[in-house]
Amino acid sequence: MLNVKICQKARLSRDPRFDGKFFTAVKTTKIYCRTICPVYPPKEENVLYFSSAVECANAGFRPCLRCRPDSAPNSPAWKGVNATLDRAICLIDSGALQQSSLPKLAERLGISDRYLRQLFDKHLGMSPKAYALYQQCLFAKQLLHQTQLPITQVALASGFSSIRRFNDCFQSQLQLTPSSLRKSGGNKQNTLQLKLYYRPPFNWPYMQNLLKARAIKGLEWCEKNSYGRNFTWLDTQGSFTATHVNGKNRFDVTIGLDDVKHLKGIVNNIKRVLDLNVDMQAVEHDLQQSFVTDFQLNTGIRLPGIWDMFEAGIRAILGQQISVNAAKNLVETLVVNLGNKLDNNKVTRYLFPTPEAIANNELDFFKMPGSRKQTLRNLAQHFITSDTPNDPSQWLKLKGIGPWTVEYAQLRGLSDPDIFLAGDLGVKKAMEQLKTQFKADFSPEQVSPWRSYLTFQLWSQL
Repeated sequence: MLNVKICQKARLSRDPRFDGKFFTAVKTTKIYCRTICPVYPPKEENVLYFSSAVECANAGFRPCLRCRPDSAPNSPAWKGVNATLDRAICLIDSGALQQSSLPKLAERLGISDRYLRQLFDKHLGMSPKAYALYQQCLFAKQLLHQTQLPITQVALASGFSSIRRFNDCFQSQLQLTPSSLRKSGGNKQNTLQLKLYYRPPFNWPYMQNLLKARAIKGLEWCEKNSYGRNFTWLDTQGSFTATHVNGKNRFDVTIGLDDVKHLKGIVNNIKRVLDLNVDMQAVEHDLQQSFVTDFQLNTGIRLPGIWDMFEAGIRAILGQQISVNAAKNLVETLVVNLGNKLDNNKVTRYLFPTPEAIANNELDFFKMPGSRKQTLRNLAQHFITSDTPNDPSQWLKLKGIGPWTVEYAQLRGLSDPDIFLAGDLGVKKAMEQLKTQFKADFSPEQVSPWRSYLTFQLWSQL
């Protein structure tokens, strides 16, 4: 339950650290806003507070055109309430109900579709399909505000199969029409710019240094204020560059695609790679409880992700028991030899190799033991034949893959928040250096579900 007094103070302060944690709805205008909205604050007796944009819409409020609630950092009110619900929401946000049916989603979650509907009704007051539809409309609104894509392309990118269906849903869900938000006619280029916000603190210099040290030439690029890469997403190819805007709590992201139909899932994955959705204040509060009172955390340390689990697994195998730079050189060799080369007149660009490319190659360009090459092929073959290739628990059955490899892939390929790399040499060194800074009864399990953040915090202390 939201504390009204705390919400009132946060609303009046316009503190960006509360952005997305709750929304303010004004009874007189029937509009809901972010806490950082620049308009003159309404009187308290005219205000209602809601945990999410979905609840605001359910209560009959429409989004503000000034502060654009669709752009707020994600802060699900149900986070931690129910693991199954949390996973269902992640899958729906990635387009699961656009690509499949509700019974199929329930089966994937290991529950009945009736129970899934009950979870959504209990915690969100709406059905899974209604939630998915509202999220599609919010994403479409963001594209209409921030890009010049034609309305028909926005409809497609948001998961609507027809412009008529898009117009009807947009108006019924948001009490707005797409054309009222779009003053220009747009263009036909599939290059677009989006603003992706986060709540501070965010230690960008640390993340930038880590990404730059591991950036693969031709696949990734990393400058002082930006990170970008080429990628594949289902049957779509593209690239993105995310530029950190100092003092604005956001990244300006440029995305180039050969098809916009999977844009929503791609944007969500960019957010995961940059770890934009986490509430760092909550994480660091929990971490601090394990240390003595005067110990200072390196604040804002987030989880820099890898684009997908396959790439994370291959990079983990190549990084076993060698330095970061040596592993980087091996990955670059793999990308140059087996990655698809992209057409670009200025620089040579590659996509990360496919499982088929690795599984069907002898890997003779590598100067390494044959057993290590076979491990790479084993993982690639697993991704070709398995129905659940992204389930890392199955990887341990593959020869040459141990717990560290699996956990590292989970840490960076899934951005799992609760992975503690106890067997990592850097973690062991940091634990030894900081042993006097931990409380006497400390154990890593005490900071669950944030053990991944503890892992990166320890690395940052070296």
